[in-house]
Amino acid sequence: MNQTRTFLLAAWLMVAFLLWREWAQPPQAAATVPAVTASSTGAAVPTLSATHEPSAQAPVAPVATSAAPVQMRNDVLALTLDGGAVTRAELLTYRQNRDPGSPPVVLFNPDPATFYAAEAVWRDAQGRALAWRPQGQARTYALAPGQTEVQAVFVASDGRGVTVQRTFTLARGSYALRVRDEVINAGTTPWQGDIERRLERVPPVVASGFTNTESFSLNGAAWYSPQDKYKKRKYPDFSKDGPLNLTVTGGWVALSQHYFLTAWVPQADQPALFVLGQRGPLYSISARGPAVTLAPGQRFTSTATLWVGPKLADQLDATAPGLGLAMDYGIFTALSKPIHWLLTQLHKLTGNWGWAIVLLVLLIKLLLYPLSAKQYQSMAKMRKFQPRIEQLKQRYGEDKQKFQMAMLDLYKKEKINPAGGCLPVLIQMPVFLALYYVLIEAVELRQAPWIAGWINDLTARDPYFILPLLNGLIMWLTQKMTPMVGMDPMQKKMMQLMPLVMAVMFAFFPAGLVLYWVTNGALGMLQQWWNTKRFAEAGEPA
Repeated sequence: MNQTRTFLLAAWLMVAFLLWREWAQPPQAAATVPAVTASSTGAAVPTLSATHEPSAQAPVAPVATSAAPVQMRNDVLALTLDGGAVTRAELLTYRQNRDPGSPPVVLFNPDPATFYAAEAVWRDAQGRALAWRPQGQARTYALAPGQTEVQAVFVASDGRGVTVQRTFTLARGSYALRVRDEVINAGTTPWQGDIERRLERVPPVVASGFTNTESFSLNGAAWYSPQDKYKKRKYPDFSKDGPLNLTVTGGWVALSQHYFLTAWVPQADQPALFVLGQRGPLYSISARGPAVTLAPGQRFTSTATLWVGPKLADQLDATAPGLGLAMDYGIFTALSKPIHWLLTQLHKLTGNWGWAIVLLVLLIKLLLYPLSAKQYQSMAKMRKFQPRIEQLKQRYGEDKQKFQMAMLDLYKKEKINPAGGCLPVLIQMPVFLALYYVLIEAVELRQAPWIAGWINDLTARDPYFILPLLNGLIMWLTQKMTPMVGMDPMQKKMMQLMPLVMAVMFAFFPAGLVLYWVTNGALGMLQQWWNTKRFAEAGEPA
């Protein structure tokens, strides 16, 4: 098989993998809200067979909001809190577009048309939510110079002696908001209640199409359990694929979108019931529980982490087990994760993600050079015997079966491997597709430039189509250097169209991906020219 055929195979493989996506999830069995009972010392003792299920029985009630929201800010996040919910979140170091005056990316947003919030609500046995108020008079908590973290405190009460003190803690440079709740029963009767930590939003509208990278990133819910690992579900499939009622200890729930993620990570040793929900235009995922029973004088503590920010692999992995899997590379995870790591290291050397991609191709080419050398040696042999193959073609005329058999006998006799050109390209294809998913998920490459005035965003298409045209030119030149042995005129015409087909298709792909393929093709063409010349000089006619 000559190299032009491998380009055709590569193109179809690429399209097939990009179009094929598997999102179906099996329905989960029903479960009850996990409960804990406070011991005589005040510690929480988990029990998986709950006798009290307030969240499972009571309807989901709106959050009881405070009349006095609080602003909380570090160097990367600006949050608005009302005690029971985070109602607005601005990512200060990420802009909505590359315009100099572009506002920051907003995740949580109280606007009804784009509503998005993280809620953490304590309810009593009757399903009544506790109302929150800020502790103290301050309404703005900003990280001061030299401070490592900033805190804001809220208090909730049921009016009958039960109070909850909630402490929000936000560290410098962190997208992980720590939330600590201490429930105290200072009343005269036992108290039963539970907490629901919920993420809820109006889903964003995402254009479909396999050239739109945003449509391939998960736009929906994800969750993790130590037993089942990472699972996901798109918004339209929340109800279609059956209910999610899964009791988990040591997991997390999240809502994911292109490049960004919000996630609740409950305390690792406290069980919670993971539930998907839909109320009109609002979709939600929640971790409900633990349910607690407090005797008079007892107290109970529950902590959680709320991630609000970009999908940064190292920080996600450090926040909770399995949270890094929210960078959803699909079936290419095994390749995409090391490629992302390697690109990060190369970026440290170059300071530019585009040149990091070029160096990545160079390293892969060096690694695959022994295979490539065999490929070009095989092509030199095929070129040498091309006149004999043409003679066979004339001898057998229209009898293609006899011609193919005679040609295979010749290959066998002369020890020619006609498939020698396939292996390097077939090895490249998984790398190519894995890089595609890195470009989809790696927020570091979002709006990252390569050459100023030309490629200002490696995750967007080339605005001037220079890279796709270069790719077509390189393919055409490679065809001219490649023997098309045993190919009929119709096949040759199809092959001659391939550079144009690939140029048009690549015109709509991310510039970083096309840069990878152009660099790969250019280096391959140089390798082919050099090895063809070398084998010819060594006695293998070119």
